[in-house]
Order: sequence, then structure tokens, then C-alpha cells
Amino acid sequence: MHVITRTKHGISSMELSRQLGVSVNAAWRIQPKLMQVMHERERDGKHKLGDRGGQIQMDDAYLGGERNGGKRGRGAAGKTPFIAAVETDEEGRPQRALLQRVVGFRKTEVEKLRMRAILPGCEVVSDGLSCFDALPAPGQVTHLPIKTGGGRKSAQREEFFWVNTVLANVKNNVLGMYRAVRPKHVPRYLSQFQWRFNRRFDLKNIHRRLVYAAARTPPI
Repeated sequence: MHVITRTKHGISSMELSRQLGVSVNAAWRIQPKLMQVMHERERDGKHKLGDRGGQIQMDDAYLGGERNGGKRGRGAAGKTPFIAAVETDEEGRPQRALLQRVVGFRKTEVEKLRMRAILPGCEVVSDGLSCFDALPAPGQVTHLPIKTGGGRKSAQREEFFWVNTVLANVKNNVLGMYRAVRPKHVPRYLSQFQWRFNRRFDLKNIHRRLVYAAARTPPI
């Protein structure tokens, strides 16, 4: 746990095996268990977005997929869809993130995310993708859709600066760390990044908090 929590960008099973002095297979048996702990704690519904007084920036993204040949973009083989949301404070600074794998970019998936992870009274800004039409709800969430179009300029809009920054960091971190990004492991990869991001202001206690969470998570 100490080795995993002290690294800024996560650690591969190969590097973990070197530091622990065990085989790569043994390290891989350990690492997903701890990532699952992070996943369980991040999905327990206790820490919802929307209590910092700012906006929630939301966007859709894919992780993984074919790197050589095959179809590119939406619908490419092996790509795992997920939704990213970043909560800002009143000064516009990022506070917490939510990275949620979804079956597809559907209104039912967005509605479930809203009910589970967003507090009433929030304002959410999105790029206007049709699935985000499920965000607004009377007395619950105010939705501000902004049609961004495509291309590099759309990704640089101020309204989506922090969510795009988090997305870039997630993809660089996961794709640079793991040799293969299989869909079944994506929720754990996302939760590991989310765990670190949401606790980056309390690095002194991050190891203790992982121990505490692991002791209260059912074995897998």
C-alpha cells in the first residue's frame, strides 16, 4: 500500500514487482485488489459532487481501443466509453473528479450518474451531446449545454478547461502505465486515478486512508 500510494502517477505491476521483490504475476495479483478497494470506496455514493459552490464540467470520452489498424473514433473495437466530471469551487479551481464507465452515451446512463453522484442544486456544463439532456431535473440540476463542434479549438474552451485537463492526464497515465487496457479493468484504472485526484490535498494521510478502506472492503 505504501509503494502504491507514494507514487504521483500510479505504478505498473512490473515496477511494483521490482520494488516488492516478487514476481510480476504476484504483483499483479496484489495490485488489482487494491485498485478494487479504491473502486468500491469511490462508488459508495457518500461523496457526491456539488458542495463546493462552483460548476461541474462534464464530458464524454473513450479509453483503450485498437492502436494499430482498425476503425478509429467512435465505435472502434475495444474502446470503453466513460463520462468525466470535474467539480470547481467559486474561484473556478478544480476540487474533485468523477470518472464513470458507462455502457454507452445514453440518457439512462447519465440519469443514473446524476442520481448517484450529483447533489441537488448544481449547475452542470456539458458539450451538448444528446445523452446529457437527461441532466436537468426540477429542483435538482441545472444544465448548461454548449455546442463546441469539433477540432482542437473546441477542446480549449474555458468552460471545459479542467475536465479536458483531467481527461488528458487520465489517458496519459493509464495508457502510459499499462501495456493493455482491457474493458474489464477500466473501472479500476479510472477509480485509481480518481482516488488520487480527490485526495491530492491530503497526501500525508492517503496511505492511512487506503488501509482504513481496505480493512472495510469485502475480499475479492
